[in-house]
Amino acid sequence: MTQADEKQKVISGHKPSRGFIILAVPLIIFALGWLWSWMPVVEHMDIDVSQTDEYAATAVLLTDLHSCRYGKGQKWLLDAIDKADPDIILLGGDFFDDVLGEENARITAEYLAENYNCYYVTGNHEFWSGRAGQMKQYMREIGVNVLEGDCISTTLKGVWFDICGIDDPEAGEAEWKEQLERAYSQTKEDHIKILLTHRPERVSDYQEYGFDIIMAGHAHAGQIRIPFINKGVFAPDQGFMAEYVNGTYELPNGSILEVSRGLGRESTFAPRFFNHPEIVVIDIH
Repeated sequence: MTQADEKQKVISGHKPSRGFIILAVPLIIFALGWLWSWMPVVEHMDIDVSQTDEYAATAVLLTDLHSCRYGKGQKWLLDAIDKADPDIILLGGDFFDDVLGEENARITAEYLAENYNCYYVTGNHEFWSGRAGQMKQYMREIGVNVLEGDCISTTLKGVWFDICGIDDPEAGEAEWKEQLERAYSQTKEDHIKILLTHRPERVSDYQEYGFDIIMAGHAHAGQIRIPFINKGVFAPDQGFMAEYVNGTYELPNGSILEVSRGLGRESTFAPRFFNHPEIVVIDIH
């Protein structure tokens, strides 16, 4: 073998095979897509509950934190909320997790309770942890309004709101339905009626009542979100090609259902894809 042949053999030996390239390209695309989907965003929504454009309030909907980390001291999350300057903060369940520790959730809750009017309902993971009662008591002690079939009337920008909330159905189906009935029975006809709940898929129950806005989470946008058609590959309690996963829906009775994609990242069993974690800033008119 000549020196030129040996040189060519060395070069050829380092040339990537076609099979390697075919395998590497989708892996790189997946990794980049996962990193892109890991980045949190702030979504701004407008909801009209009457025929006028009169501004009533700004609410931040924050769901499914699962005690995930958003910078040292939760800096990204708390800075984003401060920038939104909301009148109220709605914590829509799975704020805590049943596997991850509570530190990040507690840092977030204590800052928010000190600076804003906060309202909280449980999600399924609080109940799965076996500590739902202790978590609710902790939230009360730091000044968060814990809603479990309750309705609190308050004025925001001179407009009356009824802010109602219910536990997750993991509290028991009969208890869940009783809380929903009890919460609505406390509302006033001329108030803007908000229901804070963890589950978006229970629309057949919600549309029996006259809530103006229903705020929910839980679905994680189907974990893998299908672009352009706003469906999720699979969402808990909705199955494949889930419908109520992200954004604004009008129910047959006229209620507006707002579903957050949530903030769960490192707590999830599968990576998010085409699916940024989010907080939702809602201007209510």
